Amino acid sequence: MAFEFAGKRVGSLSVNFIRLVIAFVFLSVLMKINYNVFVPSGFTLNSWLWLLLSGIIGFVIGDLMLFQAFVVVGARISMLLMSLAPVFAGIFGWIILNERITLLNIMGILITLTGIALVVLNRPSASKVTVNYPVKGILLALGGAAGQGLGLVLSNLGMGYGNAFMATQIRIIAGVAGFAVLFAFMGYWKNVGTALKNKPAMKGILVGAFFGPFLGVSLSLFSIQHTSTAIASTIMAIVPVLIIPPAVLFFKEKVSVKEVIGAVIAVAGVVMLFL
Repeated sequence: MAFEFAGKRVGSLSVNFIRLVIAFVFLSVLMKINYNVFVPSGFTLNSWLWLLLSGIIGFVIGDLMLFQAFVVVGARISMLLMSLAPVFAGIFGWIILNERITLLNIMGILITLTGIALVVLNRPSASKVTVNYPVKGILLALGGAAGQGLGLVLSNLGMGYGNAFMATQIRIIAGVAGFAVLFAFMGYWKNVGTALKNKPAMKGILVGAFFGPFLGVSLSLFSIQHTSTAIASTIMAIVPVLIIPPAVLFFKEKVSVKEVIGAVIAVAGVVMLFL
């Protein structure tokens, strides 16, 4: 929600880049306090390659689409569609890691899709189905979910038993480098400079960077190490339900009973995915 606030003021590209730089500073300070190092250590070249690739796919490609979805359809609907990230993680895990998908998993995927469809689709008549939100925003959020799902699988592949916060640092290095190259081609650096001068937007980015790529992403990797991808993904998938109260309180969004039911059904489907 903090990123939605900032993105509507200075653009999603600037928000994406600045929040990664701020998160890297947070992580570097933490590493210096805990391990007396500023940069990641103890990872093999193979781990670095997988984590860098994960950072490019998750932080650059996936989040680029997700943050633009925040601007187009808002954080609440975007995060509802992001409940498909564990579904994508399961599919990519099946393709890349040869993980098995059961009939119950498939039922979970279908239930999740049903919950999402209940929110984003509308049926004004028996012969017509319409979309309640801009299709562009929905497709962007779906792209973000796919990027996060694949990024999670690749992170698990590269991190092994290494330090989760250092693994996040490596992913962020890839993200910062990816955006730097993109901005060089686009001539976008002037926009970043303008964003840095926007105090309300910078407050939003600062809050989002702390709770997002610094704390949230690091703890998600930490949880995967100490529980399992299944349990961690299931718990993280409750965001579409958790985001409803603050969306109403702070953004004054009107949330219908149908949308609440749809969010709960979508989360229930994700839970079934990992039973």
